[in-house]
Amino acid sequence: MKKIGTTIAAVAMLSFSFSCLAQTKYWIFLKDKNTTDAPAISPKTLQNRLQQGLTLYDETDLPVKKEYLQQLQTADCQTLNISRWFNAVSARLTAEQLQAVQSLPFVSKVQPINGQFYIAKTQPNRRSAMAPVMTQVQADEFKKAGLNGKGITIGVIDAGFLEAPTNNLLKHIFDRKAILDKRDYVNPPLTYSDKFYTTAETFSDFHGTEVMSAISGANRSESAQNGLATESQFYLARTDHGTREFRGEEDNWVAAMEWMDSLGVRLINTSLGYAQGFTDPNENYQINQMDGKTSIISQAAQLAADKKGILVIVSAGNEGDDPSWRIISTPADAQGVLAIGATNQRYWNRIGYSSIGPEFLPYLKPNVSCFSLYGTSLSAPVITGFAACLMQANPTLTNKQLINLIEKSAHLYPYGNNFVGYGVPLASRALALLQNPAESGTTYAREIKASGTSHTLKLPGTSDMVSVFHKKSSMHVLTQEIVRLREGQLTIQRLEGETHTTIDLKTEVIEVVWE
Repeated sequence: MKKIGTTIAAVAMLSFSFSCLAQTKYWIFLKDKNTTDAPAISPKTLQNRLQQGLTLYDETDLPVKKEYLQQLQTADCQTLNISRWFNAVSARLTAEQLQAVQSLPFVSKVQPINGQFYIAKTQPNRRSAMAPVMTQVQADEFKKAGLNGKGITIGVIDAGFLEAPTNNLLKHIFDRKAILDKRDYVNPPLTYSDKFYTTAETFSDFHGTEVMSAISGANRSESAQNGLATESQFYLARTDHGTREFRGEEDNWVAAMEWMDSLGVRLINTSLGYAQGFTDPNENYQINQMDGKTSIISQAAQLAADKKGILVIVSAGNEGDDPSWRIISTPADAQGVLAIGATNQRYWNRIGYSSIGPEFLPYLKPNVSCFSLYGTSLSAPVITGFAACLMQANPTLTNKQLINLIEKSAHLYPYGNNFVGYGVPLASRALALLQNPAESGTTYAREIKASGTSHTLKLPGTSDMVSVFHKKSSMHVLTQEIVRLREGQLTIQRLEGETHTTIDLKTEVIEVVWE
């Protein structure tokens, strides 16, 4: 009997596996909503929007019609996630189910969920690994000003938070019960909520823990700071399972964004990004689709920025060394998000793996950058902590004002480029801009004209080596290089097609415009 039972179980499991393989995940967009329904958001959300001068609520805040959900269930369509922003649900459908759902009168369209979350491999955070970037962004300036993210709530959307409560760098967060709530969109939260910190399915289940420690980590026993927002509080969402998995999980990401918005979260870090997509090439994202408009998660990120007043901070991506891709992933392509690239430690130019901004975008991406040895997924949380300190200093700043302030505080401003954006945000400059908002942010920048094929500048007192960006327009880099000074002089050799050259002295930036 035992052998027969085992055989039956194996056949049942095989049948289940074939059934899952026969299904594809889809967005099912619905036609309308009940305008008399109450918005599905909290008083805190309404308060935030009122403070920022935004519309208190609109149709995107109204819940999806219950009767539509019931009819989908009757049609044997088990919904996975529900989006009020897009008036849609996600579901896995067989070909037969797809045909049935498309024929329902209240369904406007059905769209496959393509794309993959690509998560760069990282190493466990150590104080020695984060110390250089804390020095680079001038963490001590925030510390001297008493800024540590206190009173700021941060949402973190990531792959997993394995062993976070026992991580030495996060002990202070859990000791003061600063995790307000958590949701697991990969595994049903009601079933797996008790395993949120202990589920070990892939290497990526440590990813969110590492991101958290880069936002707010501290080793109190050694008086060491590993992140800037050491006194913030958090909502956590696990939305992705696995590394380089060819499966769409953007619906989980959208659901997490909507959940955090409903709670009044104004600052969200997401160190995940979509890159190339399904194994079927016909469903892959293409480079020209990294336009800030094509992917659902870019649309969601832009909606969050424009209508919800949320500052979304996103890692730019780690495809800079991939000759078939190289550019940022989505949602870093959305205009309204703060996309973060990565620099090297010594020269502050682009580290090789950091994704570059596509030249077809009419706006600059990435927005800013900072040092990270282990991927842009660890540079983005550094700037999230940076933003939390600024929000603490002035809680009335809107998300767009914060982006503007962070960009202006960066060391290359206003001469940004598609390799590192405006460069490394500096706490001293950000605090000065807070004191004097009318400051242009160009105090440390100057522009000169040059002609011919070379130009020599006298730079006494400058380091022997400087970083130079050769550009074919004001934003787009041809190549970057490190140039040696000779007796306090720097000679720039103009490249074919070069129209602008940015000379990065860290404390000053010089823009050469070729005539």
